[in-house]
Amino acid sequence: MSVALGIIGFGIMGERLLRAALNHDPATLRPVAVWDPAPEAAARLAAIAPGVPMLGSAAAVITACDCLYIASPPASHLEHARAALAAGRAAFLEKPLSTNPADAEVFVAEAERSAARAAVNFPMASSPAVAQLAAWRETIGVPRSLAIECFFAAWPRGWQRDAHGWLDKPAQGGFTREVVSHFLFLTRRQLGPLALEEARTRFDAPGRAETATAARLTAGGVAVALAGGVGVTLKDDHNTWTLDAPGGAVRLRDWSFAERRAPDGTWQQAPDALPNERMRPLVLKGQLDKVAAMTRGEAQGLATLREAFEVQQVVEAILAAPA
Repeated sequence: MSVALGIIGFGIMGERLLRAALNHDPATLRPVAVWDPAPEAAARLAAIAPGVPMLGSAAAVITACDCLYIASPPASHLEHARAALAAGRAAFLEKPLSTNPADAEVFVAEAERSAARAAVNFPMASSPAVAQLAAWRETIGVPRSLAIECFFAAWPRGWQRDAHGWLDKPAQGGFTREVVSHFLFLTRRQLGPLALEEARTRFDAPGRAETATAARLTAGGVAVALAGGVGVTLKDDHNTWTLDAPGGAVRLRDWSFAERRAPDGTWQQAPDALPNERMRPLVLKGQLDKVAAMTRGEAQGLATLREAFEVQQVVEAILAAPA
């Protein structure tokens, strides 16, 4: 069965997944329709994929597809997901699930009761670098501590500036929701349930997203230290996820470099390490293979709604913490 993929929201993420779907094996998955209310979205779609129509409504895309990818701003995620599931389609959501955590909790419970075919796009679920970290973990023993750092030259990042209208607003945007959430998902998947112990978040301007955050958590009983900030690096985006254990340390750096610490204290990359722009197509291929499996009702390793909701709970608690 070739899965017909519909896309709602043709911004950065919608376009990225469409391009990956166009390069995917059509016997497994093929893009069939897009909807975005922005007038310029239709012109971009026609230039990128003239064979994929821009339909007139979200409902029309749902009718045309087997699985709906929801890449619209977060406030509309659950509206589209509920419509897709009610129509018997699978749903693949961007995070966060919603701007309303209480509504997200209700949605997750509803979906679990109905065994809905739904998952969330945390790409680390299909990352070869993460798979390498998991293999190395077997050799270093029981983890003692984890450190997460997410730093930015500016927010939003350069390639996101067209989405400045919501990405730099406290209701839906900010780097904690957009970026830190990925590393909290990785932590939840690798170590176990998250529990926030203490947090501080700074907002430098009214109506703007956060500029710095720090938190202490545990994950499966392991101590986790989190730090994030804007204007503290010259890089557009610099992040590390560093796990320490009695037998050594391993880390994920800048999204895609799996590294382990040598006896002399230096960090050594995995032999097949790739920069993120070259790793991303491999990750998206893995995600789309799993989306097709989910749509067919088969086992796959995508982020579950429950995992995404647990991450969202921690993110919102961090953002609510006073500086």
